[in-house]
Amino acid sequence: MREFIVEADGGSRGNPGPAGYGSVVIDAATGETLMEAAEYIGVATNNVAEYKGLVAGLKAARQLDPEASVHVRMDSKLVVEQMSGRWKIKHPDMKPLAAEAARVFPSSQVTYEWIPREKNKHADRLANEAMDAGKRGEQWSPSASTAEFDARAARSAAEAPAGPPGDAAAGAARARAALAGVGRGGGAALAEVSPEVSSAASSAASPAASPQVSSAVSSHGGAAEDADTRAAHNATQATQATQASRATRATQAPRAGWAAPADLGTPATFVLLRHGETALTPEKRFSGSGGSDPSLSDVGREQAERVAAALAARGTVQAIVSSPLKRCQETAHTVAARLGLDVHLEDGLRETDFGAWEGLTFGEVRERHPEELNAWLASPDAAPPGGESFDAVTRRVAAARDHLTSAYAGRTVLLVTHVTPIKTLVRLALGAPPEALFRMELSAASVSAVAYYADGNASLRLLNDTSHLR
Repeated sequence: MREFIVEADGGSRGNPGPAGYGSVVIDAATGETLMEAAEYIGVATNNVAEYKGLVAGLKAARQLDPEASVHVRMDSKLVVEQMSGRWKIKHPDMKPLAAEAARVFPSSQVTYEWIPREKNKHADRLANEAMDAGKRGEQWSPSASTAEFDARAARSAAEAPAGPPGDAAAGAARARAALAGVGRGGGAALAEVSPEVSSAASSAASPAASPQVSSAVSSHGGAAEDADTRAAHNATQATQATQASRATRATQAPRAGWAAPADLGTPATFVLLRHGETALTPEKRFSGSGGSDPSLSDVGREQAERVAAALAARGTVQAIVSSPLKRCQETAHTVAARLGLDVHLEDGLRETDFGAWEGLTFGEVRERHPEELNAWLASPDAAPPGGESFDAVTRRVAAARDHLTSAYAGRTVLLVTHVTPIKTLVRLALGAPPEALFRMELSAASVSAVAYYADGNASLRLLNDTSHLR
């Protein structure tokens, strides 16, 4: 029997006042975020919103597997005690909602637990996103949600040691949390999966994960039960090799970034744009270069328009290069139309070929290909059946990087590409080990940026900016 965790919350700005709910369904075994739900419900009380969040979370879990065992975690003592049968339900508005929640699953399949609010941040943020959307006259959209990433970063920042003066105010603590992937769900999509699926992959790679998220992935955003000695050994070897390589490079070249010498000239700057959402994104499915090559969804086209407007306002992009896959070309041409530029294609920017995993969710891959998945999570030279390893992707992305930095020396170029190529470029720029791929969050239509200097060094300037989508 599958086991799910449902985390739910609701809020009202006024009690009663504008209200909304959020809920998350998590695979208890892997920590993968399977579904997120949120909705603005108009004027209501906190308790009504909390109950509606519970109902939505239970219905989402039933949609996934009506035979599953469900453990509900909420910070509402009222709802937990009433649904557990320890408190009577007296309020007339609560009775039908409680009855509806009780009908979703047989009572023998559901248990309830109260948790403090700080441990329910993912659902809380979803509820607030829904209320914010309602205030704008809109409905909540999963493609624009950063709830999982924000919740994970907040938890990580709260647990991290204090940095130097001004560190938190500058947002550095949150940046560290995002890159470290600490907290529930760990970090991000390894590949062209939604942020939630990515987070699931992170969960399997990061020992800091706890049963939850995403997140899906986040992930957004997240050690798996099958992380074995081999995985730990490989990770240790990779880290040691990377540290040795960094030490060698440190004696050979000056460092870029804020300490870079002034005589390096204007860098080649890659503005890295992940394409907009496709129909597979909210379904959290692997979507690489070996699959159906989907087009942008309506949401994805709207995202492309928004990022085009934001880039036009900045006015810094001088050229556009795109992956040849359809979703990237559509995003690139939307931006190009706004900027008055041509689109050039670069095959090295295509997404990983996920072989037999194309079109599957992370959970489906775990059920159908558990040994191959474990190997893939443990080593960058392992590939999905019939697919491509991350080592192979790194080689072609690095070759494309070298070609493009030479062709666009001193210029700012927009690269419209996918999750794995962007993460690979960021990882290489930071000199990070291969497992860093599991510890970054990249949302649909997000923007990152890396500058490449004449001495061969690079500087990460931006990661996963989605402000243009809000």
